[in-house]
Amino acid sequence: MEDDSDPEQSCWAGLPDVCLRHVFHWLDDRDRSRAALVCKKWSRAMYSGSLWRTRTITFNGRPSRAHTFEFETALWYVKKFGKYLEHLEIKLLNPYNAVLTRKFQVTMRGLLSHLGKCNSRLVSLSIQHLELDRMVWKSMVRAQFIKNLGTFLKRMGKHLDYLNLKGARVTLEEGCELLNSLSYLRNKSFISEVNIEDFFSLHLPIYSSTLFHQVVSKFQSLVILTFNYNCISDELLDILCKHSAHSLCTLNIKCHIHDPHGQVVWGMSWTNLAKRAPRLNVNFFFERVMRHDHLARILLVEIPIRSISLRSCYFSDPDWTMRPTLVNLLPAYRHVLQKLTLEVNNDHELLDDELLQLILSCKRLFFLKVWAFLSVTFMEKLLQNRSEKKCILTTIKVRIYTARQETSEEDRLLRDIYKKFKYLIDSELNYFVITYPMV
Repeated sequence: MEDDSDPEQSCWAGLPDVCLRHVFHWLDDRDRSRAALVCKKWSRAMYSGSLWRTRTITFNGRPSRAHTFEFETALWYVKKFGKYLEHLEIKLLNPYNAVLTRKFQVTMRGLLSHLGKCNSRLVSLSIQHLELDRMVWKSMVRAQFIKNLGTFLKRMGKHLDYLNLKGARVTLEEGCELLNSLSYLRNKSFISEVNIEDFFSLHLPIYSSTLFHQVVSKFQSLVILTFNYNCISDELLDILCKHSAHSLCTLNIKCHIHDPHGQVVWGMSWTNLAKRAPRLNVNFFFERVMRHDHLARILLVEIPIRSISLRSCYFSDPDWTMRPTLVNLLPAYRHVLQKLTLEVNNDHELLDDELLQLILSCKRLFFLKVWAFLSVTFMEKLLQNRSEKKCILTTIKVRIYTARQETSEEDRLLRDIYKKFKYLIDSELNYFVITYPMV
């Protein structure tokens, strides 16, 4: 250990505090602890609040000798530096048995309890993919965890500006109770961003729940809301129009094949919300919801859609075709659509011409991601139109599916196409195109 009074100290000893803190910022916990032993100045730097404002605590769900150390380290950190925390992310990775989830619940009880007492500046909390409906969560452990989290949200609700509980998979009553905790005492919440995608268990028709509507009506300043389409109803859109239209900018909506999505939502409700919230952008993410009649019931022309993602997840169904969606449905958004993602197993139909016409008709489209059965010549036509400024794409990511194992000929053609448009690609595009055998 260095003597602070030694005139022969190295140049590190005279490093300004702001520079020293910047160095410490790039060190992990173990290296910070070792560096803090060098001298008193470095020890003081270790306890600088700016180093501990953001934290990701990860619990590995797979068998490991490090489990106990992970849990102990998490509690140690919160007791030592929890008062500085402003952004906290908790990760539980693939819990494999009930013993682990019990340890996680006990650790989180202590962590949240201590943090609730010592911290008054937390603005961001993320706990994703808990999947509380899995068998590894015993009913008592699950109930205790939800109770502890609800108590914590009641304490911190007035500070929180961002909450992410994506993938929690709770019941309607549990979910509404947790969300209601954010408005504890004041009966209002001014949180600006909430992510409740896959927050509720599968198959629940949240759109018909009066309890859910009552909870959402307490959010007074939502800017970004991420959730599932099974929450959407005329009542919900009216609530957002009444309470958050002045602030609302983004709705991220996921529609999953296992969630009910047969409810009737009127275009007038979307029109009213869009008028009251002029900055509103809506982004849709469809998982295996591909039939044209289902999509047409959801994708109303009154919605200010900026992004659409359609994913079939490798499933091939000859009963649906993509052509009506590309030709009749998506062109309705040609004046507003900016991002398009298609991941479809269209081995029973060719879509080259229809997709190209759609792209050229969408005058604001700058992002394109396509995984589908396409011909290589599609890329040449697309790049030719881009070089002639008939579209404004800046990102092109394409995976060309093929039914053949051998793709050398397609790969050679793609290299030739790249050479032909090399200047355009290198100077103006984020470009990635490959062939992918689907055999």
